[in-house]
Amino acid sequence: MDTYSLMREFADSWGMLFLFSVFMFVVFWAFRPGSRSTHDDIANIPFRNEDKPAVSKEARS
Repeated sequence: MDTYSLMREFADSWGMLFLFSVFMFVVFWAFRPGSRSTHDDIANIPFRNEDKPAVSKEARS
């Protein structure tokens, strides 16, 4: 069996199963219980400093 056929057979079976498993893990991670507060915090990043510019790290010290 040549290399191309071997890699093609692997990609059609185990490779696809692996990529589907990774996809399901990412979907579960994004929609897991308890992640709502993290997503809400990230969604509000552009609105945190509406009144004044953010203070740089050097100015805080």
